[in-house]
Amino acid sequence: METPQGWAEVDGALEREFRFADFAAAIAFVNRVAALAQAEDHHPDIAVRWNRVTLRWWTHVANAITERDRELARRTDELAP
Repeated sequence: METPQGWAEVDGALEREFRFADFAAAIAFVNRVAALAQAEDHHPDIAVRWNRVTLRWWTHVANAITERDRELARRTDELAP
């Protein structure tokens, strides 16, 4: 299983930081990710810092990174401007 480009395996999760022009753009991105997560019933850890958003995808029940996490990481990339 290959780690999607731009993502890193950090402490058992796929992690990536996204940067935006401002807080409003960062929150708009978080809302798009939230809609994806709800639709897939699989939710990342999300940290917001003004114009930066850090996402961590991992499967809590497996306590590991699964192919589903990799797929959702790739789909998350499509939501970033």
